[in-house]
Amino acid sequence: MKACLLDLPAPIETNPLKYMEVQRPDPAAGHVLIRVSYCGVCRTDLHVVEGELTPRKSPVIPGHQVVGVVEKAGESARRFRVGARVGVAWLHHVDGTCPYCRRGEENLCDNPGFTGYSEDGGYAEYVVAPEGFVYSIPEVFPDEQAAPLLCAGIIGFRSLRLSGIKSGERIGFYGFGAAAHLAMQVARHWKVEVYASTRDARHQRLALDLGAAWAGETFTEPPEKTRCRHHFCAGRRDCSRRVEGASEGRNFGSGRHPHEPDSVS
Repeated sequence: MKACLLDLPAPIETNPLKYMEVQRPDPAAGHVLIRVSYCGVCRTDLHVVEGELTPRKSPVIPGHQVVGVVEKAGESARRFRVGARVGVAWLHHVDGTCPYCRRGEENLCDNPGFTGYSEDGGYAEYVVAPEGFVYSIPEVFPDEQAAPLLCAGIIGFRSLRLSGIKSGERIGFYGFGAAAHLAMQVARHWKVEVYASTRDARHQRLALDLGAAWAGETFTEPPEKTRCRHHFCAGRRDCSRRVEGASEGRNFGSGRHPHEPDSVS
C-alpha cells in the first residue's frame, strides 16, 4: 500500500515524511483492517514528525484522525461488518488493568498506545486498530467533517461534559483553536452562552460568527462572570494566570493530548 512514512524525526521544512510503498497490515485477533478514505492533520502530528515527542516507534506512519471503511476483520472481531464506515482516534489501546482503566478513565492509562505515534496511523491507504477503539461514524457527517471530531472534537466535548454546564449558563473559553471552535458549537446547541478570550483577531471573529455572546483579547475582562471556564491555550502561562480570576466556578484544561509537550489534558 502507499503511505507517508517517518523514518527519522526532522524539521518539517526538510520533508521528513516519505511517500512510498509499504506492506499492507493484516488484522490480528480482535482488530480490524480499515481502508482509509480521509485522515485529518493535527498539530500533534507535527510534534511526532519533528521529534518534540520522543519517538516510540521507528519508522512510523503518522495520523490519528482517521475515517474509512472496514475492509477485513481479524479473528474474534465481530463489532463491525465489512463495509461499515468507522473512525480511529489518537488513543489506540490501553492496558485495561491500571487504576485509571479500572475506574473508566482510559484516557489517563499508565500504559497506552497511540495511533500514529506508537502504532502506525492513517497517513496511508490502510490502517489496523483494535475493534474496541474503533468508532461508528454517522452518515450525517461527510468524511472531512467527521475526521476532526476524532481529535479536537473529543477534547472539547470531554471538557464540556466534565464541566456540568447547563442550558442558560455562561462559559468562558480561553484560546479558540480547533478544539474550542467545535466545543462552542456543542455549547450553543445546549443553549449555553459562550465568552471567548483569544489573542488572534481572526479567532475572535470566528467565535462571534459561531454565536459567541462576546469575544475579545486574552487580557480583556469579559462583560459577565461565567459559570466555568475552559483553558484551551495549553502551555501558555500568561493565559493560565488570566483564567484564574475570571469565573465563579471551575477551571478545565484541555488543548493537547496526554504525553504532548506542556500537556494540560
